[in-house]
Amino acid sequence: MRVGRITLPTGLRRALTFWRRSIQARVVVSTLLLSAIVISAVGWLLLQQTRDGLLRHRVDIVVGEVEAEVADTRDRLSRAPGNEVNASQQRADLIDPIIEGGESRGYGVVLGGPEGSPADLADGGAQRTSGLEIESVPGSLERHFDGVNRSTAWTYTEIVRTLPDGSTEREPGIVVGSQVRLPADAQTYTIYFLFPLTEEEETLGLVTRALLTAAGLLLVLVAGITWLVTRQVVTPVRMARRVAERLAAGRLQERLLVTGEDDLARLASSFNQMASNLQRQIRQLEELSWVQRRFVSDVSHELRTPLTTVRMAGDVLHDARRDFDPVTARAAELLQAELDRFETLLVDLLEISRFDAGAAVLDVDDINLLDVAHRVVDFARPLADQRGVLVVVEQPDKPVRAQADARRVERILRNLVTNAIDHAFPDDTDRPIVVRMAADEHAAAVTVRDRGVGLAPGESAMVFNRFWRSDPARARSSGGTGLGLAISLEDAHLHGGWLQAWGRPREGAQFRLTLPRRVGTPLRHSPLPLAPVDAGAPAPEAPDELPAEADAGREPRQGVTS
Repeated sequence: MRVGRITLPTGLRRALTFWRRSIQARVVVSTLLLSAIVISAVGWLLLQQTRDGLLRHRVDIVVGEVEAEVADTRDRLSRAPGNEVNASQQRADLIDPIIEGGESRGYGVVLGGPEGSPADLADGGAQRTSGLEIESVPGSLERHFDGVNRSTAWTYTEIVRTLPDGSTEREPGIVVGSQVRLPADAQTYTIYFLFPLTEEEETLGLVTRALLTAAGLLLVLVAGITWLVTRQVVTPVRMARRVAERLAAGRLQERLLVTGEDDLARLASSFNQMASNLQRQIRQLEELSWVQRRFVSDVSHELRTPLTTVRMAGDVLHDARRDFDPVTARAAELLQAELDRFETLLVDLLEISRFDAGAAVLDVDDINLLDVAHRVVDFARPLADQRGVLVVVEQPDKPVRAQADARRVERILRNLVTNAIDHAFPDDTDRPIVVRMAADEHAAAVTVRDRGVGLAPGESAMVFNRFWRSDPARARSSGGTGLGLAISLEDAHLHGGWLQAWGRPREGAQFRLTLPRRVGTPLRHSPLPLAPVDAGAPAPEAPDELPAEADAGREPRQGVTS
């Protein structure tokens, strides 16, 4: 099933084309991605270590500061006369200096209830620094001091403050708890010190920005270094590609510039040596091909004069055969038949020589392929009747028209139809030779389907070779020369079209001619499938599709054998 193509935006299509064609871009991008992953992992590890170090250092400082503050408070309370000061006054003397000191040094203070009190901080309305919410002290730390006198403890928390405008501010911090015993009422109270981590956050943000800046600069440097390094390798490869393209275009004198003695220089030397050897071999083949073409052309022309003389003598003998004895009369008939075949062979050899010399040209006209098919079938009907084979032209749904050379297209179809008659089973009118045709907006196609001996695997490509026969012992009932399909293939290529074959042993064969509707339009698909539906094998779609860079006149494969 053919899948519709998705049209991409021009910019994206160009970017994808550049990505596919540029190995340098792929290497640079791959290196950047791998470097970014490594730098991210290392940066994350450094940030974690920096964060942990800052927090440990801050914890050590605040715990030491709390212990010093609590020790000073205990010393101050121990010197106070307990019988002259009540418990409420002593609590005020305890917490007020600590709150004042905290406000000047940037931390908050919360005084918890006496030990053994059933109410927690939220219910007890404990004294605290102005604006500091009780919920800043986590419940886990409160439970740490429940029941039994505990040593100083700390934990991380989120400090919540109420601003003068009524809004709430939250910031990360450290809460340190310690207990103090009041002499006035012999009760133990818990003091919570809340230290914000603002400075540590600013320090960590500064380190993060520094790491990001360094990572960005490092990635830019890595990209530049990678681009320079890959350019040293890719530039000679690109030069070799350009020289190879010029060689493929026929500029056989092109060579690579060899500098240095490294591996790339040795590769360039080997490339130049290979190019020289190829140039020498191609020139030898061109000379040999030229000699062969000249020989065929000269022989074909030179044979015309003696052939005309022999033809005239043969016609005289053939016309007078009734006056001969039976053996001589039969010899005259055979001579006439072979002279006809010899003349046809000379015509085909001259046509092949014109293709080889590049002298073949098209006489383009807007033609109806249905009319051409009917003319061909009418021409081949005597041969079909002689073989007992029926040839049928299926009427298409709409006109099948194309800009083509009517003489060459008719020759292609005549070769295909006579070839189908040659290989069909004699006296088999139940399975006729069917000529189908169809057209779409870009292409027109004609198929000739027979149900004769068919083609063995691999023969669908060789069938277009000159003088090739599937069975050398098989006679040519149509008097063919063995060059018909080869000439037909060249005619199809001259139009910028395709000529392909499909076949299975004992199941027949199908030949498909595909032509562009307008001359010069590249083919991308055919309106008709190559494999016939009645053979039980659906048409393969892949061979019908051509990439944009492919030669419009030649399909990647001449035929597909199922």
